[in-house]
Amino acid sequence: MGRRRCAVALFAGLVLAAPAAAQDLRLPVLVPLTGFIALEGTSQRNGALLAASQIRDLALKPDVLDTASTPEAAVTAWERAIGTPLPPAAVGPILGTQMLALLPLARERGVPLLTISGTARLSEMGNPYLFRFFPSDGTVKVAHARYVVEKLAAKRPAVIYQSTAYGQSGREQLAKTLAELGAKPVLEESIAPTVNDLAPALLRAKSANADVLVLHLHAPSTALAVRQARQLLPDLPIVAGSAMHQPATAALLEPAELKGVCAETAASPISAATPAMRDFLAAYRDAYKSDPDAFAAAQFDAVHMLGHVLRSGARTPAAVRERLASEQWRGVVTTYKSDGKGNMAHEAEIVCFDGQSRIPRVAERYALDR
Repeated sequence: MGRRRCAVALFAGLVLAAPAAAQDLRLPVLVPLTGFIALEGTSQRNGALLAASQIRDLALKPDVLDTASTPEAAVTAWERAIGTPLPPAAVGPILGTQMLALLPLARERGVPLLTISGTARLSEMGNPYLFRFFPSDGTVKVAHARYVVEKLAAKRPAVIYQSTAYGQSGREQLAKTLAELGAKPVLEESIAPTVNDLAPALLRAKSANADVLVLHLHAPSTALAVRQARQLLPDLPIVAGSAMHQPATAALLEPAELKGVCAETAASPISAATPAMRDFLAAYRDAYKSDPDAFAAAQFDAVHMLGHVLRSGARTPAAVRERLASEQWRGVVTTYKSDGKGNMAHEAEIVCFDGQSRIPRVAERYALDR
C-alpha cells in the first residue's frame, strides 16, 4: 500500500513538473465571419489558424468565434471566449468599431489583443493591451496619398470612402496628407456598405474634373467601384485601399478592368517577392486551397510572435503583454516592434495591376512612423 502511495505521489509530481509546453494554452480568435466584412475576417482567421498549426512545440488551442459586424456581437463573443483562467492573449477583430468596444474590456481583464484593424483611433486610446500587426491608417494612408501625388502627379483627387469607422479613419488621414501635399480633394463622398450603385458618386467625380480616383472601401464596395468606374471613367487612374489587393476582390473583376488600378497594402503575398513570403503562400494554399492576402499574412505573423513569446517563458497575460511591448520580431511581412502605442507594423506597399493578370506587382514601398 505504501508503494502505491509513493507511485501516486511520484506521478502527481511529474504532472506538476511537466514542461509548460505540454499545457493547453487557449487562444480566443474573435473575427467577423459574417456580414459586410466577412471576406477580411475569414482571411484573418485563416492566418491565425495556420500560424497556430505550425507552432508544434506549444499546445496552442485556437477558439474561433464569429463577431459578425456589430460592436455588440464582438462583446458577446468576448464574454463567451475569455473565461477563467484567462488566456495569455486573444486575436481581436479587424473591424475598427468592434476593436473600440473590446479594448476597454481587454484592459479591464488584462488580456493583450492582437489585431490587424487599421483604424487610427485605436492607438490614440492609450491602451497598453493593444498590439496592431497591420499598419495603421497613419501609415498606409500616408503612403496612399503620397503615391497619388508624388508618383501619379495628381492634383485633383476624388476620394470615395466607406461610411464605417474604418472609412472615416482613412478619409481623415487621406484628407490631411493630400492637403499637406498640395492636392486637396475636389470631391469626398461617403458610401454605406449597403449601397449597390456607385454611379452617382463616380459621375460627381467626373463633373469635378478629378484626375485620379482614390478609394477607401471594404471589399464588395471596392469591386463595385472599380467595375463601374471602368464603364463610366475608363481612363481615370484608381488608387484603392487595401481591400483591392485581396485576391478574392480581384477575382470579382476581369483583368482588363484592373488596368490602371493600384492599391495600398502591408504586403501582397500572391506577388511572392521574398522566400519567406513564398513559403507562406505555399503553406496557405495547401491549407485553404485559395490565395492569401496581407490580412492573413499579418495575423499569421502576430500569432507566430505570440508563439515566440510563449516559448520564451511568458505564460500569464501580463508577462505576454510586457514581452510584446518590448521585443522585436521578424515576420514574413515586416519586422514588428511596438512604438509604445501598440502599433507593431510601420511599412506599407503600393501594388499595381497591369490589365493582363490578377496578380499585382509591387510598385513602391514606404517606411513610416518609426
